Amino acid sequence: MKLLLAIVNSDDSGNVSAALTKDGFSVTKLATTGGFLKAGNTTFLIGTDDDRVDRAIDVIAKQSRRRTQLVPNTTTMDVGMYSAYPVEVTVGGSTVFVLNVERFEKV
Repeated sequence: MKLLLAIVNSDDSGNVSAALTKDGFSVTKLATTGGFLKAGNTTFLIGTDDDRVDRAIDVIAKQSRRRTQLVPNTTTMDVGMYSAYPVEVTVGGSTVFVLNVERFEKV
């Protein structure tokens, strides 16, 4: 048995949740915040058999896409002046961790 921790952009979380549920996976959703952009994410906890791990990752990958976004960047110039200009960063997609489960009980 495996536990998948899938961190997905909040914009994609509804599609990911629906697709995983439709494919027979039980999921728990946690609202989380990313450290870099301070943006909202959803972390999914998915317990599944070893032979279904690749299928779960495929479902997540198909429903979460990478895209670019402009974010403000503040730089300090001489004499304490500040300049803010947007920087393009890649957001979205998903990060999936696969962990071994030593014991599982549903009580």
